[in-house]
Amino acid sequence: MSDLKVEAELSRRRRLLVLGICCASVIVVVMDISIVNVALPTIRRDLHASVSGMQWTVDAYTLVLAGFLVLAGSTADRVGRRRVFQVGLVVFGVGSLLCGLAPSIGWLIAARAVQAVGGTMLNPVAMAIVATTFPDPAERARAIGVFGSVTGLSLALGPILGGALVDGFGWHSIFWINVPIVVAAIGCTALFVPESRAARARRFDPVGQVLVIVVLSCVVYAIIESRRLGWTSPVILGLLAVAVLGVVGILGYEPRRADPLLELRLFRSVPFSSAILMALFALCGFGGFLFVTTQYLQDVRGMSALTAGLCLLPVGVLIVVLSPFTGRVVGGRGPRVPLVVSGGALAVGGGASLWLGPVTPVPAVLAVYLLFGVFLGTVNPPITNTAVSGMPRSMAGVATSLASAGRQTGTTLGVAISGAIVGRGGTTFTDAAHGVWWMLLGLGVGILALGLLSTGRWASHTATRAASLFEALDSGAKTPA
Repeated sequence: MSDLKVEAELSRRRRLLVLGICCASVIVVVMDISIVNVALPTIRRDLHASVSGMQWTVDAYTLVLAGFLVLAGSTADRVGRRRVFQVGLVVFGVGSLLCGLAPSIGWLIAARAVQAVGGTMLNPVAMAIVATTFPDPAERARAIGVFGSVTGLSLALGPILGGALVDGFGWHSIFWINVPIVVAAIGCTALFVPESRAARARRFDPVGQVLVIVVLSCVVYAIIESRRLGWTSPVILGLLAVAVLGVVGILGYEPRRADPLLELRLFRSVPFSSAILMALFALCGFGGFLFVTTQYLQDVRGMSALTAGLCLLPVGVLIVVLSPFTGRVVGGRGPRVPLVVSGGALAVGGGASLWLGPVTPVPAVLAVYLLFGVFLGTVNPPITNTAVSGMPRSMAGVATSLASAGRQTGTTLGVAISGAIVGRGGTTFTDAAHGVWWMLLGLGVGILALGLLSTGRWASHTATRAASLFEALDSGAKTPA
């Protein structure tokens, strides 16, 4: 069934129900990025894991998500979004069961990768379903704002729910809780979500997929293992060289394909390119924040998992309050103001965190965390809307997949870089964390600058020109390379 036929047949009530199902289903995928962070100290003690083991527990999940999201989005556009969505739910549920039963850190990392394979079929596909379900631009912007808000809320509430589960039932429960949610989502999807496909199917690009995986895997492995092997190690230098060659291969090979995995012509739109970079910067900052903060609160301050999660409650509260409001601002006035606010809040939060120490008063710590709540509460809706605005409907799956891949790549790099920084010997944890806070300050400045750049008149013209390329392609006209 084509996108236009889906839009014509769905009533407003049905569209809202589809939005609710997509939001509920993607909660477990996104929450599993952050929920595991609060359990890391317990997992480390129980499974005798190293710092790199903790990093891989998070990054095995986000790395697979980042590497296969684009493939999942384009595959869903071709074979059916509901079908891929349902398969993803099943695989994610099985992976969650395996995580809960893992007897060692190696098994847990492998199970997290299985879990992420299912996740790749949920997040971008759900966003594409939402984008094609709401035909009216204003209604579509509000729906995407709600979806983006739920995504951000899931990231922030993960540590709170995770802390309660870890203290009450053990770390295994943070994975088992996914199973009943997934079962309910499978049933609701079969009953209420219509099948849809893109008007023009995109072909599989195995070379592009391999190149993407090679680049991401080499970069992340080099960062994580640099602490143990050293940056001048032949292994690390070799991995970085392979990553560079992979990037060169992508730039040389992908433009030659009629249906590339990475549609590089999308990046001719300044708003789209900026949205991808801002998604990477934002989630790199939040991933680093969570990785360092949960260890700071539990290992340095001696808090329980639940208490550490509750200390992050200000972040969750601000997301609940600010995200819907931000979505309305984006729908009515555009993304510039929210992006400036979010970038500024991240920069100030990173700078303020430089003064956090082992005996910093808890109220002062919570006040700093409020800044990160403002950042996350205002960053997701404008990024999500910017990534898909102006793009033809046939590119919804690819565009949303690239935006999601930017997020997951950012989270992966945030954890990898933060672990490499704080895992160095010869200094206290809080002193070592200064490098992470400086990184977050710089990322906030980057988001602020990109927010201003991507919302000007010149940027809008580039988006219009980029969209015209794909509209001509869909109509069968020849477009310039």
